[in-house]
Amino acid sequence: MNRPTEVLAYRDLLHSDRFVYGVETVPARGIGLPKSFGRLVDDVEGLLADPRFAWISVTDNPGGAPMLPPDWLAGALQEHGPRIVVHLSCKDHNRNALEGAAWRYASDGFPNILALTGDYPATGYAGMALPVFDLDSVGLIALLKAMNDGLEVPGRGGKIEKLQATNFFIGCCVSPFKRYERELMPQYFKLVLKILAGAQWVIPQLGYDMRKFHEVKLMLASRGIDVPIVGNVYLLTKTVAKIFNSGRLAGCVVSDELLEQCNKYAAGPDKGKQFFRELAAKQLACFKGLGFAGGYLGGMAKPEGFAEIVDLAESYGADDWRDFMKEIRFAQPGEFFLFDHDPQTGLCEPGAIHPDYLRSLEHPAKPKEVNLNYRLSRMVHSLAFTREKGLWGMMKAFFGRLDRKPQGLAMRSVHALEKASKAAMYGCQDCGDCSLPDTGYLCPLASCSKHSRNGPCGGSASGRCELDDKDCLWARAYERLKYYGESERMLDRPVVLYDVATQKTSAWANTYLDRDHHAPEPDQAEP
Repeated sequence: MNRPTEVLAYRDLLHSDRFVYGVETVPARGIGLPKSFGRLVDDVEGLLADPRFAWISVTDNPGGAPMLPPDWLAGALQEHGPRIVVHLSCKDHNRNALEGAAWRYASDGFPNILALTGDYPATGYAGMALPVFDLDSVGLIALLKAMNDGLEVPGRGGKIEKLQATNFFIGCCVSPFKRYERELMPQYFKLVLKILAGAQWVIPQLGYDMRKFHEVKLMLASRGIDVPIVGNVYLLTKTVAKIFNSGRLAGCVVSDELLEQCNKYAAGPDKGKQFFRELAAKQLACFKGLGFAGGYLGGMAKPEGFAEIVDLAESYGADDWRDFMKEIRFAQPGEFFLFDHDPQTGLCEPGAIHPDYLRSLEHPAKPKEVNLNYRLSRMVHSLAFTREKGLWGMMKAFFGRLDRKPQGLAMRSVHALEKASKAAMYGCQDCGDCSLPDTGYLCPLASCSKHSRNGPCGGSASGRCELDDKDCLWARAYERLKYYGESERMLDRPVVLYDVATQKTSAWANTYLDRDHHAPEPDQAEP
């Protein structure tokens, strides 16, 4: 087999016309013993010696369990820095720790970062760990982009100092394998927001329906967005398929139909080895045929397993992927698709939005989420909280007078009234920077396990939160906004970055006095 000999950085390969492969590595929980450490490093270096493998991804505590940090392995592979992708998630670190980690990666020569919100912690020493989620993936992307632009920070004497620019190649995820419209569409809207915030490449989460992978590409194309997309492949086993089917691993979906096939083949003489490897290789062939930049392989313990699957994928004919597209269509019952696919090919023309979806935008049904509380909230916001309209000017002047004595009886009384009314209506947590207008009047602190203000995480299943204790806030907000014709624009706004300094202060005052995220940009501020 003739293989390319030129070794390029991950960034360059994703932007080339060569379809390339990446490999997932997962550090363990426990001490990186010299013997096991050396074996793992040798395995990774062996894979990187094959030019078909463009990169190695090092995960950051996947599944919400504590493990060795990704820089443990990355540090031993420093000479391969341009081909190492380091995962960076928000569940265990606040924004200062995330920034510190990013500076460390930039200083050590690791420019490729996959920015993640992260799985909700599943375990921890002496009990469940308390998650952080100070930033979400969108906020982390915005931070990395600011570092690329030259982060501006307060310097000596109060002057703004611009730090040396980094050169991160920022990646993001999207979770297209959602069963219902109300949870899928916010995923797509958030993906667009991530790219506008600074993401430069995309990897979808795990599923086994090629139509949904194709939809990610089509959705971005319909919005005029052209970024490299990496297809995600995980080598199944009977046990892994059962876990993915159960919904216990956030963002990983195996349908009942596929689980049945996995069980059938796993009962054979080879325990399903040939079926599972062919499924993975066929997915890679589909990604290549669809014009993806590369394929990302996980779930294999031995390095030779990756190469065997790539060899199998490259043994197929140039058009075999079209037949594979018809085979790998393991949707969930009643699953929503944004694009109208040809049942014969599994493909559709770019821009062929499903007509049922388009009709529903014109004549949306009234969901139970559009209740009296929501209608009242919209009315009050329109009357009192819409900039330069209704009571805005009067309320701005009123809070300006109260703010002359911010700890005075008048301000404290108004704040107490605000807390009591919003706690009764929304479960308000008194954060001081209210996102209710952004989230369909559902408090992200009270109604989202990860307190996300920039769209849904990838962990929901059938419209339920990753923790399965409530419906997803963003799915509920989508239904509310769609009824009023606002769903398509629900995330058409700047990134929301919560400043904890506003906590336990009046959100009403902060809104009227431009001290929260609703304040206009400096060049748009009121005279």
